[in-house]
Amino acid sequence: MASGNEGERRSIQTCSSLQQTTYSGSSKPKANGGNKIPVIRTLGQLRRWRKEARDKGLEVGVVPTMGALHEGHLNLVRTSLARHPLTVMTLFVNPMQFAPHEDLSAYPRTFERDMSLLQTLLPSTTQPRSLRGLGVSEFDSFRTPPSPRSASDPRPRSLNGNSQDSSPAMNGGGVVDSPLVVFAPTPDVMYPLKGELQDLGKHRGLSVELRGWGEVMEGASRPQFFKGVATVCTKLFNAVEPDHAYFGQKDIQQALLLKILVQDLLLSHPTPDNLHILPTTRSSTGLALSSRNAYLSPPELHVSPVLYRALSAAKDLYASSASEGITGEDLIAAGTRVILDEQEQILSPSTSMEQGRGVELQLDYIEVFDKYTFEPIRGPVGEGREFVVAGAVWVGKTRLIDNLLVGWEVDQ
Repeated sequence: MASGNEGERRSIQTCSSLQQTTYSGSSKPKANGGNKIPVIRTLGQLRRWRKEARDKGLEVGVVPTMGALHEGHLNLVRTSLARHPLTVMTLFVNPMQFAPHEDLSAYPRTFERDMSLLQTLLPSTTQPRSLRGLGVSEFDSFRTPPSPRSASDPRPRSLNGNSQDSSPAMNGGGVVDSPLVVFAPTPDVMYPLKGELQDLGKHRGLSVELRGWGEVMEGASRPQFFKGVATVCTKLFNAVEPDHAYFGQKDIQQALLLKILVQDLLLSHPTPDNLHILPTTRSSTGLALSSRNAYLSPPELHVSPVLYRALSAAKDLYASSASEGITGEDLIAAGTRVILDEQEQILSPSTSMEQGRGVELQLDYIEVFDKYTFEPIRGPVGEGREFVVAGAVWVGKTRLIDNLLVGWEVDQ
C-alpha cells in the first residue's frame, strides 16, 4: 500500500501485484487442477464465498498486500492461517496511492511468483485444498449447491457442503476447502465509478481522509499516500468483511491509522481490537524486510541497516538514562548522529566499494511521536510513556522506512 515519487517508484511495494494475469496454452491452470489456491476476481464471487463462510460459522482473516511478497508478508499470512479457518490475502495495486507524476504502469507485478510462495504455506502432507463448486475462483466453475443436510446429521460441513469425516484431505469424495484464497480485483471492481484516480484534484467519488493524523511523517513526505491507503482499505474491509485483519509493524503509522479508521467509521469487520499489528520481520543485519530491498545493490545493501542502528541508538539512549530528563530532541539527535557518522564513513578513502563507498545516503526524517495522538514529542519524554521512534532514509534511489516501539509492543 505504498507509492512514492519518481525516484522511489521502482522501490516501493506494499499493496498488491496483479491488475490482470493472462495465461496461454498449457500454462493456464485447469479448473480441476487440484493444486491451485483459489483466485477471486469479482465482488460477486467474493460475496458468494463470504456468505458460505458465514453460514458455516467460519472466521475469516484478511492480509492486504501489494504483492511482490517477501517473508514479512508470508509471516502475516501464516499467522492468519494458524488462527482462523479461512484467510483472504488481497492483491491490488491501488491507483489512488500514485500521484499524477508517478508511473503506475511501471509498478511491479509478480503474480506467478507470489502464488508459488503462497502455495508453500499450505500443508505439504496432503493434497493442497481448493474451493470447488461455488464458482468463486478463476479455476472453478459454478455447480448447483448440494441439498441441505439432514438435521440428524451431526457432522460439521466444509464450504463445499459435504459432511466432514476425520480425514484431513478427503471427505465423502469431495475436496476439503482451501484455508487460503486470493482476492485480486481489477481497478474497475474496486472503483466502480471509474474516472480519475491519481489526480485527486480531479477525482469524483468517495475518498477517506484521516485529518489530524495523516499529515505527519510519512504523510508529510507523501501527501497522497494515506488518503489512498484509507480509501482502499475501507473498500477491502467492506468487500471481505473480515473478522480479523493483519498488518506489519514496519508500516506502523499506516497500521495505527487504520485502527483509528475502523474505530471512527464504526466498522464491525474488523473491530479495532481485531486489527492486528505483527512485529517487523528483519534480516540478520537488522534491516527490515521490504519488497523494495530487492532493488538495493550489494554496496547499498551493506549500508541499509544504518536506519535500524540509528533508531536503536535513540531507543537505547532512552532506556540507559532511565528516561530521566531525556527529551524528544535528544532521541532525534542520537539517531541523526548515527546517520551522519555513516555518511562520513561512506566518504572515507579507507572504505571499500563493498563496504558502501560512494553510496548516496540521505536522511528523510527521524521522529519520535506519541502512540495515540501521533504528536511529535518535544521536551522531556517522561517515564512510562508509549511512543514510537520512526525514520526514513534514501539509500541510492530506494527509500527505506523503519520504526521501533518504546514502552509497548505489538501482537506476538
